[in-house]
Amino acid sequence: MQQLKLSACLIKSLPISSLPSTPSSTLQQIASSHSKGIAKVVLKKGKTQLFKDGSPMVYSGAVDRIIGRPPPKTGDIVLVADGTEKPIGWGLYNSVSMFCVRLMQLEEEATRDPSCALDMKKLLETRTNAAIELRRRLGLPSSHTNAYRLVNSEGDRLSGLIVDVFGDLAVIASSAAWVENYKPEVEACINRIDGINHINWRPSVDILKEEGMDVSDMKEVHPSTCPERIKVMENEISYAISLVGQKTGFYADQRENRQFISTISNGQKVLDICCYSGGFALNAAHGGAIDVTGVDTSMPALELARENIVLNNLDPGRISFLREDATQFMKGALSRNESWDIVILDPPKLAPRKKVQ
Repeated sequence: MQQLKLSACLIKSLPISSLPSTPSSTLQQIASSHSKGIAKVVLKKGKTQLFKDGSPMVYSGAVDRIIGRPPPKTGDIVLVADGTEKPIGWGLYNSVSMFCVRLMQLEEEATRDPSCALDMKKLLETRTNAAIELRRRLGLPSSHTNAYRLVNSEGDRLSGLIVDVFGDLAVIASSAAWVENYKPEVEACINRIDGINHINWRPSVDILKEEGMDVSDMKEVHPSTCPERIKVMENEISYAISLVGQKTGFYADQRENRQFISTISNGQKVLDICCYSGGFALNAAHGGAIDVTGVDTSMPALELARENIVLNNLDPGRISFLREDATQFMKGALSRNESWDIVILDPPKLAPRKKVQ
């Protein structure tokens, strides 16, 4: 008891500067040096771990309060903090979207390397360069594959940004307000890549509308020097790609799945439902399938698929493409007691978007 009293007296007698203090957050220190104040988005109790574990989308229902006057505007950089107001990271604010912040960097990362902290341009360069290096280590591009996904949104920690490379063309798909706001910086990063001579910008208008963007004059950008149709190669299979088709024109993220189908199709009867331009069907035929059927409702997509049969010198007697509704086709197949050894079903989005609470 006497020892406790003595310790208390010693602490009282020490000057404030001598007392141990809680280390200041790296992000808080950097934010305090900004000439413009940086607002802080404080999370509700129990919500912090979700974002520390890697989820980049801070939905509005997870936010307890916002500190800062005037309040942040869409596109502003903000700190994201736990209930004690200690920053756990920083991101880009959106006052309209159900995702009010897209987290870009966590506190731990900023502490290890503060060069990108609260600097979106620098972070974009760093993350893009990391994505390029990762693909190079995976052997992309190569002599047998010049179509691949270079930036895969959350997968490369650039939520809302997709970049597909088709030969010397890069198609940039944006589905977040920040991507549109940093369009010149995004294009500058892609233009610096060796071998890229053209850029095609494809905004996801419906999603950007939900992000609060004015989409009245927003349209896909097709420079006059950029062709509307190109030919590429993936795993030694050639494809005709229409740049006015769905998404970026080709589902580059399915590369390994398509190749897997080719390894299990020898001697098999294969059905590819919602086949689009025939990616899975072509791989099945290339892998030795005895009979391949592709089904889709889009005539332009099926025209590409049939063109791809010719491009790859495949036997049109072993592979066919039908224009039909997937559900009606399956009902008809059931009534006819038809069956296949392998069925690929890769449908478009079936569920409507729902606001996250």
